[in-house]
Amino acid sequence: MNITKELNDGVLTLTISRTECLNALNTETINELREVMNEVYDDKDVKGVILTGAGEKAFVAGADIKEIAALNELNARKFAENGQEAFSLIENSEKPVIAAVNGFALGGGCELAMSCHIRIATQNAKFGQPEVNLGIIPGYGGTQRLTQLIGKGKAMELMMTADMIGAEEAKSLGLVNHVVSDKAELMELADTIIRKIIKKAPLAIGMIVNCVNAYFSDEESGYQTEANSFAHCVNTEDFKEGTTAFLEKRPAEFKGQ
Repeated sequence: MNITKELNDGVLTLTISRTECLNALNTETINELREVMNEVYDDKDVKGVILTGAGEKAFVAGADIKEIAALNELNARKFAENGQEAFSLIENSEKPVIAAVNGFALGGGCELAMSCHIRIATQNAKFGQPEVNLGIIPGYGGTQRLTQLIGKGKAMELMMTADMIGAEEAKSLGLVNHVVSDKAELMELADTIIRKIIKKAPLAIGMIVNCVNAYFSDEESGYQTEANSFAHCVNTEDFKEGTTAFLEKRPAEFKGQ
């Protein structure tokens, strides 16, 4: 297995563990990620996910270059679509997913981090889409998500120059939410944030994911998705519990119903 799993009181920590190649993504790892995320969707014991890389040097340093070098036009399309589908499972998860980025997040690693709902990075983190150095482009959604997150002009520059940026610049651009000193602090903050989120109403959290993603969809109106989701929330037991708890000046106990 290239991905280790640790479930602790509702929080599932997924660690890409291929330290011999800086946790580079190969097809086997992508397929494992897809399988794990399908399990996350169905497992009621999992309330949120933290995704990180093993070791201190890399979150994910990129895709497996040996695999890429062997591609032809037909299987390259399938190769890209396979990664896009796996990353879409993360992006569309109604359970929060936080990327805890330690070290290099390049190419497919940057794309993987961008598919998560929130990104936290260590001071030594490096982000980039260096695919043009290989004569290709990002294939796992990088051209779309990087543009969404930091804007067209800067996204174009980073992808066309293949430049790497540090954690502080990534934060200033909106690619990263928080920057911390080291991996221990990284995992502690990721745990703090995810546990804050999973105490809230689970159905409402999932609907926020859906509504925000609808903003970038050509197939649906984000405003209509929001109105429909708001109406659905009002018909839940969590809504009754949340409003009652507020009026009674006590913490709410949400059940996701």
